[in-house]
Amino acid sequence: MNIKPIKTKSDYQAALKEIEQLLDSKPKTPQSDRLEVLTILVEAYEEKHYKIPLPNPVEAILYHMESHGLTRKDLVPYIGSRARVSEILNRKRPLSVDMIRKLNQGLGIPEEILIQPYECKKAA
Repeated sequence: MNIKPIKTKSDYQAALKEIEQLLDSKPKTPQSDRLEVLTILVEAYEEKHYKIPLPNPVEAILYHMESHGLTRKDLVPYIGSRARVSEILNRKRPLSVDMIRKLNQGLGIPEEILIQPYECKKAA
């Protein structure tokens, strides 16, 4: 099978090109096995060199609301009062550990996103 680690950008480009050629491989063939191994190697290289940063916690909550058709009122059980929801979404107050736990368990927003620090506006 002669596969080697992807160490350079040219190795990466060559692996992508070969993956493209192998995409139509029939399952349970040497070609599909090679495709699987190359894909794993490319994913590892991309994770190391092209890591995508996690979104801001408030942006993640807003995205979740939009994609699931939720309103601010729907967040009350997870964050607290409507005023508290407004403070969180307007970045006037940080998320508490309890809010993070409830948002994760109730809405499925990953805790690794919610625990990130983010800038809050100072009260006037």
